[in-house]
Amino acid sequence: MESKQLKWGYLVLLSLVWGSSFILIKKGLVGLSAIQVGSLRIVFAAAFLLLIGFKSLSKIPKDKWKFIALTALFGTFVPAFLFALAQTEIDSSVSSILNSLTPLNTLILGALIFGVHFQKRQILGVVIGLVGSLLLVFNGAMNHPDQNYYYAILVIIASICYAINVNLIKKYLSGLTPVSITTGNFLILVIPALSILYLSGFQQVWTIPKVQHSVGFIVVLGVVGTGIANILFFKLIQISSPVFATSVTYLIPVVAFFWGLLDNEMLTTIQFFGAFIILIGVYLSAKK
Repeated sequence: MESKQLKWGYLVLLSLVWGSSFILIKKGLVGLSAIQVGSLRIVFAAAFLLLIGFKSLSKIPKDKWKFIALTALFGTFVPAFLFALAQTEIDSSVSSILNSLTPLNTLILGALIFGVHFQKRQILGVVIGLVGSLLLVFNGAMNHPDQNYYYAILVIIASICYAINVNLIKKYLSGLTPVSITTGNFLILVIPALSILYLSGFQQVWTIPKVQHSVGFIVVLGVVGTGIANILFFKLIQISSPVFATSVTYLIPVVAFFWGLLDNEMLTTIQFFGAFIILIGVYLSAKK
């Protein structure tokens, strides 16, 4: 019972943290490019994690480092840049809703690659979720001609990356502590992220007040929304199932939507309906 209560506690806490991440990305993009937002997010998370978890790296067996590298790539590196790029063109609330496709993608990839078995109800859930996504995206494109909804594809790709990541952790890294996995991830990523940040020309603009203000939001995003949240998420994967862990994306859009309202974002009635359909599909796919 204690483990059951704990996993629900992690789920709610993660939904609050990650639901707030989308508005932090949006605020970061005010003074920074998408590439700078993505790389700074990784750099700040790496600095925090290496400070608190460096000693835990010795607990990672040599044969596990290849999986640490893969989870770093799919779980953090690629999504960090894809979400930032997507939100240069689409609202943060829409981005969070499309991110709720992660459990569906976890199920599909789990069946195709990791040997998880489908049920008919779950196949129906996948189809319903895809229909909701198409409705959300196409209606958004019609009602927001100033936004390029092709960028929504980037969020969908990011959700596929998350799905690969969570299956890899559950299958190959369950024996490691969450702090070891997370710190190992960012040890691998810090040099590439710093290199990309340097090539972006950040050193030439960091003294501008607007840039510094945006960096403040990315500090919070990196340390809390990436570093601490990843530790909690990996722990949740280990004490539950991949599909349950990714069901945090049911709650993320609710938090992100209220942040969007405060920042003058609004969904159309059809988009609300599309979001509702997505959540039905996700529920059917994840329900035991």
